[in-house]
Amino acid sequence: MNENNTEIINWFRASTSYINAHRNKTFVVLLAGEALADNNLPNVVSDLTLLHSLGVKLVLVHGARPQISAALEKNGRKSKYHKNLRITEAECMDTVMGAVGAESSKLEALLSMGASNSSSHGIQPGLCRGNFVTAKPVGVHDGIDYQYTGNVRKIRVDAIEQQLDQNNIVLLSNLAFSLTGEVFNLTAEEIATEAAIALNAEKFILLVPEPGVIDDNGELVLSLSESDAASYAKKLSKLDEDAVCISHALEACIRAYNNGVHRSHLVSFKENGALIRELFTREGNGSLISSDNFDNLRGANIEDVSGILNLIKPLEENGTLVERSRELLETEIENFKIVELEESIIACAALYDHGDGFGEVACIAIDSQFQKNGYGDRLLASLETEAKNNGIDKLFVLTTVTAHWFLEKGFVESKISELPQQRQQLYNFQRKSKVLTKTI
Repeated sequence: MNENNTEIINWFRASTSYINAHRNKTFVVLLAGEALADNNLPNVVSDLTLLHSLGVKLVLVHGARPQISAALEKNGRKSKYHKNLRITEAECMDTVMGAVGAESSKLEALLSMGASNSSSHGIQPGLCRGNFVTAKPVGVHDGIDYQYTGNVRKIRVDAIEQQLDQNNIVLLSNLAFSLTGEVFNLTAEEIATEAAIALNAEKFILLVPEPGVIDDNGELVLSLSESDAASYAKKLSKLDEDAVCISHALEACIRAYNNGVHRSHLVSFKENGALIRELFTREGNGSLISSDNFDNLRGANIEDVSGILNLIKPLEENGTLVERSRELLETEIENFKIVELEESIIACAALYDHGDGFGEVACIAIDSQFQKNGYGDRLLASLETEAKNNGIDKLFVLTTVTAHWFLEKGFVESKISELPQQRQQLYNFQRKSKVLTKTI
């Protein structure tokens, strides 16, 4: 068996937990007009079709901002904006509807095609379009009449869920209809956000021109809290066009987050396979805005043993941690806390009560992809709180390579003789671990 086949097999095995976790869950996916104009669109559609075939309930929302602007320009009309929102004049509505309708048909054709050279060959999902969004006019603001530009009045949840239960993909555009039969032009971002909230979506996925949120060092930020997202949104709103696009996407994620949708993904529409890697690999391929950063820290149980062993294995192999057998870990599992992200354990730590007010902090391990996200700080703070609650007033740690990190957290270098008697007797002089203590 060659190396490539081995990698494929390992990836497929690793993806099983994600496949099971995503099945029968509702995902709302935003495809901006820029995504529909990109050469990678057929690959994106192929991946969306694959998601549907794996049991994901899909609501796709597409925009047509650049297409509308191009159509208006072709007809000799300029696009008018106020506060980054298009003013849709009555005489422009035929052009707007034509541009949006063309994009809807284009997307529907791709979803129905099952191209012979794509992973969606032979898969032709049911597709439904309809008046699932009720609109109202934006009205007049700052003396500006937005005319036929609208806002969401209501998402027809029952009608959408009925289609999803019938195994259909629901396709929404940025056009919606009023109770009086008028057509309004909305932003696709608003419709997607409100649909995700109304449907209580498991995931809100926004396909953007960048790999996700990029930090000051040019590195992809894999995971953000709500406050992190707000900070980046403000910062990016003042930069170039692509950065502003990310800023708007983050603002949509924040609104969704504040209304109960706690997992939003920013994924590139330009990179082939980015969506699949983000959803079915541990390291991901985009930026996740999630409450999991801080809320999903919990005590470990016997079902977490395999995940912890996989996490600590590289650190055992390089000598950072002392090797633990499965049997030992199973007997000590109640001492462990873990951080779980997307059904995977990405961080762990343990607290051992040695009596007489002594507690040992051990086995702090963070997945290499998430070591700059504050999980170590969070775990240590949780262990300290637990120690205080259990009458422990002095913590100690034995470490060979992470002494500096513990010193930053208030630990001080100490002598072996300051350890509990039983722990002194078990001290491994070959490892020459440093002894650090902290009074809490």
